[in-house]
Amino acid sequence: MTNAAGAGAGGVAGSGGVATGGTAGSAGSGGSGGSVDDAEIPGWTLVWRDEFDGPSGTAPDSTKWTPRVGQATANEELEYYSDRPENLALDGNGHLVITAREEQYMGSDYTSARIETADKFEQAYGRFQARIKIPTGQGIWPAFWIMGNNGEVGWPARGELDIMENRGKEPTINVGAMHGPGYSGANDFRAEYIVPEGVWMDFHVFAVEWEENVVRWYVDDNLYQTRTPDDLAERDPALEWVYDHPFYVIMNVAVGGKFPGNPDDTTPFPQELVADYVRVYQR
Repeated sequence: MTNAAGAGAGGVAGSGGVATGGTAGSAGSGGSGGSVDDAEIPGWTLVWRDEFDGPSGTAPDSTKWTPRVGQATANEELEYYSDRPENLALDGNGHLVITAREEQYMGSDYTSARIETADKFEQAYGRFQARIKIPTGQGIWPAFWIMGNNGEVGWPARGELDIMENRGKEPTINVGAMHGPGYSGANDFRAEYIVPEGVWMDFHVFAVEWEENVVRWYVDDNLYQTRTPDDLAERDPALEWVYDHPFYVIMNVAVGGKFPGNPDDTTPFPQELVADYVRVYQR
């Protein structure tokens, strides 16, 4: 998510940077919510999960997530991140809701929420996936992503993989991206997946499969991008593959900034990201 300001090199399974969706695969895009049975994926072992069960209005599990609180400072974003139930709460029906609001709060014109698993769950390699219904509107910026736990080296050297990233004005387009030293922001590696017009407002499953020297991106089990160190070498032999250490999970809704632009008179508020689950697997 960080500083993802423009299209990068873009390589994609089966096309030149944009893939168009079809029927959802076994991960499912609509219908009922997650269950024990649908968590099983052949070849993968489930090692961490949050199904967001709990009473309406309560906070997400504090043993798994830490909310970020404070004014957003990156990417020229406009939101104040809050842990209030008005911005971050379970809905009582097995979902987490992150709500972006237009309101005066702590010196900002907008509020929203961001949660992270840093220091609570971090893993090198695996399948990271979430079932999400995204918000929409000019200036709305939802994201589900993972970032390296070695913050001492700074960004982008720590590495970042964007699993779901969306410009709210383009709700059918999911961006999957990879940021690292020398290939970040507008120079990242990315591809787009086009969700069919009739179903973009439903839940969809966004995932990456990250193994040694390869990362694969999926929407509803449809593979649309694969990256290896060869992609970096093809662009510049000096580029470094930094995906060899633990990463942690982040989910947030930003408001405004370099990637989506700022809200305008057409942007409806409040806007909600609804997450059915987050699950992490290993081989």
